[in-house]
Amino acid sequence: MKAKLILITIIFALIVISVTATLYVSDKSVNSSDIKSDQIVALNEIDKLMDIDDEMAKEKISELEQNLRETDAREKNSRHLWMFCGISLLFLVSVFGYIWFSILRPFDKMKKFAGEVAKGNFDVPLKYERSNYFGDFTWAFDSMRKEITKARLNEKEAIENNKTVIATLSHDIKTPIASIRAYAEGLEANLDTTPEKRAKYLTILMRKCDEVTKLTNDLFLHALSDLDKLKINTERFKICSYMKNAVSEIAAEQNDVKFTMPDFEVTISADTNRLMQITENLINNARKYAKSQIDIWMIKGTGDVELHFRDYGKGIPDEDMPFIFEQFYRGKNCGGEQGSGLGLYIVKYLTEKMNGKVLLHNHSDGLEAVVSLPYI
Repeated sequence: MKAKLILITIIFALIVISVTATLYVSDKSVNSSDIKSDQIVALNEIDKLMDIDDEMAKEKISELEQNLRETDAREKNSRHLWMFCGISLLFLVSVFGYIWFSILRPFDKMKKFAGEVAKGNFDVPLKYERSNYFGDFTWAFDSMRKEITKARLNEKEAIENNKTVIATLSHDIKTPIASIRAYAEGLEANLDTTPEKRAKYLTILMRKCDEVTKLTNDLFLHALSDLDKLKINTERFKICSYMKNAVSEIAAEQNDVKFTMPDFEVTISADTNRLMQITENLINNARKYAKSQIDIWMIKGTGDVELHFRDYGKGIPDEDMPFIFEQFYRGKNCGGEQGSGLGLYIVKYLTEKMNGKVLLHNHSDGLEAVVSLPYI
């Protein structure tokens, strides 16, 4: 299109120049010969009449002056003709420049932009000016690019969320299954020496089976719907009594967990199943990496209750602390222990979903995790 416009402009310019030159040359050639001959004749006549008739000589001089004036007028007309030619060419160049900058250049930008979009490059912005003819059109094009970019980011985030939820649920299923195995081994080893202990073992086994069922239901619901995060179903309950039973259940027959019952009781609004997941993850993390005694106690603060989980292992390196709650991140000192890097991520996520917060504190002789939840 640009080549055609340039060609048309050149053709029109050549036509204007050719017509002007033709008119000028024809007018110049005809008039110059006639004028020269007339002037020579007039001068001869004046020269002869000067001695014969002064009146006739004056008339001839007047005619000669008139011819000279007409000659000047013709010269001026020739100059006007070339001025008209110049103005016409300037007009053509102006029109060409206007079309070039107002139509062709914006169109060329849109063409290049469309080529980049076709290649899948959505990071190239399309600068637009509302003053040109394509202002609104280029604005719509750039808005389309932004929407496509946003849609792609949302799609990527949805895929990552899907992976996170599946990994989270898969990780959480391992914990109750491990408890089921531990209690099943206890039954196999005839550790249920009394009817009460046997009933306790069976009750815990059934409860853990129910937890696995709930987690698999979460996984099934996530696969069928557009859930981007796990559901939190809150209820009111006494947290101190709940934590005593939860820790007792998780600790089972192992003597590595010590829970100190506080001298107060508060009511919170939270999800008991998710709080159990938090407690299990923190205890199992301490068992896996610290391999030491685990102390658990509670402190009543202003507006929230703190759950403290303290082990006496080697802690977490300071350079890992800013990233330790990120998904799939594992500390440099985890050694050969198997893990997915999701335990603390799950703890933080579930705690924040229940309007709480979790902090980690390194000690010279271990690690302390503090889970804070608001009470009513």
